[in-house]
Amino acid sequence: MITSIVMISCDSNSISEVAYQIAELPGVSEVYSTTGIVDLIAMVRVREFDDVEKVIAGGIAKVPGVVHTDTHIAFRAYSKHDLEETFSIGFPDAT
Repeated sequence: MITSIVMISCDSNSISEVAYQIAELPGVSEVYSTTGIVDLIAMVRVREFDDVEKVIAGGIAKVPGVVHTDTHIAFRAYSKHDLEETFSIGFPDAT
């Protein structure tokens, strides 16, 4: 699985509409509205490297209201959540 983090700048009058449209695109697993330099961050998860281009250049960048995208492809995931699942043997969470 190839994971890409896509930072998206939008027309400020259409952030919600753009977010909903992007969230419906195949390959997009989540869209977050954010503070800071970018308006939205989309998580793209696809099986093939060629699909990254299809989803981002062929999908996200073409949504009306998208002004700019900046894509980062993840090499490896470091997640406490994943580690907890890996080492869990079925006991209830003690926290």
